[in-house]
Amino acid sequence: MSLIIAIPKTTSAGEKRVAASPDTVKKFTAAGFKVVIQSDAGKSASVTDNMFSDAGAKIAKTAADTLKSADIILCVQPPTKPELAHVKKGAFIIGNLSPYTNQDLFTQCAKDGIHAMAMELVPRITRAQAMDVLSSQANLMGYKAVLDATEHFARAMPMMMTAAGTVPPAYGRWRCGSSSYCHSQAFGRSGQRD
Repeated sequence: MSLIIAIPKTTSAGEKRVAASPDTVKKFTAAGFKVVIQSDAGKSASVTDNMFSDAGAKIAKTAADTLKSADIILCVQPPTKPELAHVKKGAFIIGNLSPYTNQDLFTQCAKDGIHAMAMELVPRITRAQAMDVLSSQANLMGYKAVLDATEHFARAMPMMMTAAGTVPPAYGRWRCGSSSYCHSQAFGRSGQRD
């Protein structure tokens, strides 16, 4: 009997991530897992239900249908109380669970016999780099910060050379972290790193 991995749709306001991709679904199914994904779970991340089903996932209509027989639940935000009511005893919830601000979730999980694994508590060591959600998300945030900044910046980021003349690259000191620094270099920022 195969273990079932469930991916519920994230309902947190402003959250666009999904806890799996078609590539990870293929890896899970190749390893012998069954994958159930709630309909439209990937919509805000530009991943359609068809992409998930083509990768081998079964699409469930509701959170209850997604969670009811799951052995492992992957999530990017903590599950809500109504979602938690559908999780069976002995299941594992793995994701960003905000353990320091979400004591009620962990108390309820302990009471219901559900194993909760907060990925943000994985040690940031070499052996655990593939599971380090803090570094990977910080890297993405740094990249996104530079992209967002370019929208509000009044000058061109890279040096632009045209027949009408040259526009020098943006100068100045940015305090966005090493990822942002590297990405801003790629977009043409010059100057010294803080």
